[in-house]
Amino acid sequence: MDTTRTDRRQAVTQQRKADGRRPGTPGAFSRWMQHRANARAIRRIRRGRGTFMGMNLLVLTTVGRRSGERRETPVAWFDDGEDSWLVIASGGGSQHPDWHANLMGHPDQASIELPGRAALPVTPHRLSGAEREEAWQRIAAAQPRIAKYQNKSSRQYPVIRLTPR
Repeated sequence: MDTTRTDRRQAVTQQRKADGRRPGTPGAFSRWMQHRANARAIRRIRRGRGTFMGMNLLVLTTVGRRSGERRETPVAWFDDGEDSWLVIASGGGSQHPDWHANLMGHPDQASIELPGRAALPVTPHRLSGAEREEAWQRIAAAQPRIAKYQNKSSRQYPVIRLTPR
């Protein structure tokens, strides 16, 4: 075994502990890059171009559960009938993404923006059991890459139905 590689891994692990960052969470540079990419995607959605890698995107607006600040996140959505949308909390590494915690922490303050449309207040409903499984099968059939990501993850991705308030 390459001891240099092992030594580097141990040094990175120690640095992460010193940074106060949990394993499986992004570092400062990754967060900065994600923030830039999100801002660009949000601008595209607001201009009416809401697709990325073959998936439909919307802007999800939540309120920080601890900070109380408004947060905007581009999220892939899947059709769930006439007046509802499904979103998957698939980012965030080994834990649910921050937007999921914010959405569940302040469900009464959530809204979405579909491409080129005004904001619409929504109510989130986390699906479970057979209802989640049925929705997950439709999503996985529409976007097999999401099912691939799920298979690599140690956590089950939450499926959330957003309905207008």
